[in-house]
Amino acid sequence: MKKYIILIPLYNDWKSVSKLLMKIDEIVNKWNAEVSVIIVNDASTEEKSGLDLKYKKIQSVKILNMKKNRVHQRCIAAGLKYICKKENFDRVIVMDADGEDRPEEIDDFFKKAQEYPDATITGNRFKRSEGILFRFLYSIHKLITLVFTGKLIKFGNFSCLPRKHVEKLIKQPYLWNSYSSSVVRAIKDRTFILSVRGIRYELPSKMNFTDLVFHSLTIISVFRNLVIFRSTIFFFVYLFLVFNNISIITLLPIFLLVLFVFYILKLSMRANMNEFDKCLENIGSIDVLGNFNSR
Repeated sequence: MKKYIILIPLYNDWKSVSKLLMKIDEIVNKWNAEVSVIIVNDASTEEKSGLDLKYKKIQSVKILNMKKNRVHQRCIAAGLKYICKKENFDRVIVMDADGEDRPEEIDDFFKKAQEYPDATITGNRFKRSEGILFRFLYSIHKLITLVFTGKLIKFGNFSCLPRKHVEKLIKQPYLWNSYSSSVVRAIKDRTFILSVRGIRYELPSKMNFTDLVFHSLTIISVFRNLVIFRSTIFFFVYLFLVFNNISIITLLPIFLLVLFVFYILKLSMRANMNEFDKCLENIGSIDVLGNFNSR
């Protein structure tokens, strides 16, 4: 029987994850597989609540309580490293706690995994629930990523990985920067399910415009060498086109391009393998809520 671990990064969203786990338990109840949950608690300031329920199928819920806040993406990286070192598993499903990764779609992952047992499965978005402004900015992000990296990334964290791909990912320093682009860069054997971006269970997202820009640029930074190569081509082509009409205005795009590349290089330096290797030292305590099926 296959062993599935559902990995959920979390910060101050206990009400949402409580609802999420109840929905997950209903869905996986018919699976011919063992299912457990690992929550990476990113030094939340709110007290845990609502997680002492008796689940029908979920065997256990383990909470890794981080001593210092390390942000969403690094919680995923730390969670994957912990799972590889400490857990027995066949597949890991990575999903957010807030309901935007719809729990009913993990059934699609499970079915797809039967068809493609050795492939990573991503939840590619084809419909989103956010407002017009967010969808517009997200389209801009995808376009910039495509132009500077040649990669069209249609998924976020929502994905299902076989053990061999998890083991490969945790050896990559850039996983410490961005999960989705690390999957694209490191894993070639991929397929996908169609995914609808769900509606948050609780309060609106705490992510602001600055956070979104930073997140977007961090994704791009994983492909640093491609960014440098393509930016160099853009630089010389543009310079050739404006050579006879050079002015402060025509040089502005070049200035912005140089600034963009500089910031990408700076972000790429955050992919520190030494820091990544020590990430499990940030675990202050581990709460194991128990084997629910044995009660």
